[in-house]
Amino acid sequence: MKIEVLTLFPEMFPPVMEQSILGRAKEKGILEVVPVNIRDYTLDKHNRTDDTPFGGGAGMVLSPEPVFRALEALGTEGKRLLYLSPRGRLLDQRLLEGLAEEQTLLLLCGHYEGVDQRIIDRWGMEEVSIGDYILTGGELPAMVLIDAVARLLPEVLGSEESHREESIYSGLLEYPHYTKPREFRGLETPEILLSGNHRQIHLWRLEQSLLLTGERRPELLERFLSQQADRLEKDEKKALKSAMERLGR
Repeated sequence: MKIEVLTLFPEMFPPVMEQSILGRAKEKGILEVVPVNIRDYTLDKHNRTDDTPFGGGAGMVLSPEPVFRALEALGTEGKRLLYLSPRGRLLDQRLLEGLAEEQTLLLLCGHYEGVDQRIIDRWGMEEVSIGDYILTGGELPAMVLIDAVARLLPEVLGSEESHREESIYSGLLEYPHYTKPREFRGLETPEILLSGNHRQIHLWRLEQSLLLTGERRPELLERFLSQQADRLEKDEKKALKSAMERLGR
């Protein structure tokens, strides 16, 4: 997959995109992230890319001219265009799975008070948000999106079970994890995890996920109950019943 990022701060991306899992994905040729400096496409003699908003108001607005020229230079055919915006569709697993099927994504990082609406309208950009809060620019949201999409690409993760078992893939928050040593400063590892009984471990983890989800994200639990509870096996339904009782439901 190739991801092009239109940004005023391209230097922010290499330190993140070349590390850990993303860095290995790049080395394997699975993922290519290309930051593109919007300033390279301005015709303003002072290298400006913003201007004051029509109608008045505080702040500055990213001008259409450099963004249009950048998009025309890069080409948009066959690419999915996204604008990182707090007013956009919330980034969730369903959207990420769809994005992971694309060959090329092109992300626009806004700054200042936003971007000229004509950029969004002319290029048919999808607006995507990573949450109901305001950041100083779209660079961090773009990195979040890239990281989340990359994990879904074939061969990026070392184990296929990694993303199948993680919280969002089952619709539940993830169960607690433990590692060596068995006892640390008086804090014990749950005995079930040391039993070697993989089925019982699975059921314990399922119950823990249900409990955590019910306590912290009840709306996700409701979705799980309506969409996936009927698919549970007999002993998994017992774990579900136990969790519901402990949650007082």
